[in-house]
Amino acid sequence: MFKTFRESLSLLATRRFGTFWFASLLSSIGTWAQQVAEPWLLLTLGASSFLIGLDSFAMNAPVLLLTMVGGALADRADRRRVIAFFQSIQMLCPTLIVVLLITGHIRPWIVIVLSAVVGVTDALSMPSFQSIVPSIVTREQIAPGLALNSTQFNLSRILGPAIAGLLMSSVGAVACFVVSAASYVPFIGVALWILPRWTPAPSESKGTAKSHPFAGIGDIMRKPHLRGAILAVLVTSVLCSPIVTFVPVLVKDVFQGSAGRFSLAIASFGAGGLLGATGLLGVPARIDRRWLSSIFAVVYGVAIVLIAVSPRFWGIPPLLALAGISMTVSNTSANSLLQAMASPRQLGRTVGLFMLAIRGGIALGALLTGATVSLLGVQRALLLNGIAAVAIQLALAFLWLRKSLPAEGSRESVEGRR
Repeated sequence: MFKTFRESLSLLATRRFGTFWFASLLSSIGTWAQQVAEPWLLLTLGASSFLIGLDSFAMNAPVLLLTMVGGALADRADRRRVIAFFQSIQMLCPTLIVVLLITGHIRPWIVIVLSAVVGVTDALSMPSFQSIVPSIVTREQIAPGLALNSTQFNLSRILGPAIAGLLMSSVGAVACFVVSAASYVPFIGVALWILPRWTPAPSESKGTAKSHPFAGIGDIMRKPHLRGAILAVLVTSVLCSPIVTFVPVLVKDVFQGSAGRFSLAIASFGAGGLLGATGLLGVPARIDRRWLSSIFAVVYGVAIVLIAVSPRFWGIPPLLALAGISMTVSNTSANSLLQAMASPRQLGRTVGLFMLAIRGGIALGALLTGATVSLLGVQRALLLNGIAAVAIQLALAFLWLRKSLPAEGSRESVEGRR
């Protein structure tokens, strides 16, 4: 285990992966600083729980329509330029919020519209981003590479909210959006200068490139090992991920907490995610990722149930840490399986389906949970979500795990990847 852990960490010393990792960390810190400040800003502007859910829906809903287009772009275009172009547009959104906050013209509907713009650019660029790791490491390094990428994301869940809490209590929410806008710059530079150039395979450029973005989805979903991973991620995204969106409602309305407690809650979720991702670095490649994904998906649902019935605020941070561990291990394990076993000619679209399950599921979950929170209250809504998640994940695990993985899948997936 310790040898595997050391070998995984050695990836950070490589020029391409190491630079990509650190640039991604800075970008993710800025993103989380904004995501902490945004729902709190909406609350201070008088937005209801439904509008907070709508804001999350606006940011994630474009995934439902555009992620497979982004997957096709990842398979057929220079991923560096796709990332740089759409991230540059995305950078303008927090910049505009800063200007409107300074001038006093910010309104809830403006924040929601800009969230939709971020959602569109994310949907079109995230498959390219998620396809990068397999292009800069060997097949054997895909799982630790994705785990390391998850560590930076979850480390940013700690640093981002911590920075946001300090800035919101001292300077104000505007500083969080300044940090968010500035954090795009190094990542765009890395996308243009460090990441490898990509050339479409001859078969792609002659035939498949002219087909619609949804071509090949049927082939992907007919494979039980890939279908199971996507469905497991979809269920956790719809039923469990709304906990992050509605933490400010839980903290402010149920426990009468401050912005500092809200930041602590979000940071606890990130701390758990970091622990989960770090633990994955020591998991040998021979371990079946389906078991890891299924077991921790069930634990995630249990954590949501316990959060919903917690009588005091101080029970919430450790339970959010457990939720963060479970989400990271489950989703990263599913992603490792998908990227290791997908056909190289369908890698972008396979990753597109993964992102569709995550972001599309978050969008639907935020909207549905926002409605149930308005009807039942935040605790009862989360309790209902958690119970449903546990039941569905147990049923999916039974269907997913009863068949062994195909022996040829991993060999097919690596052919032509480099």
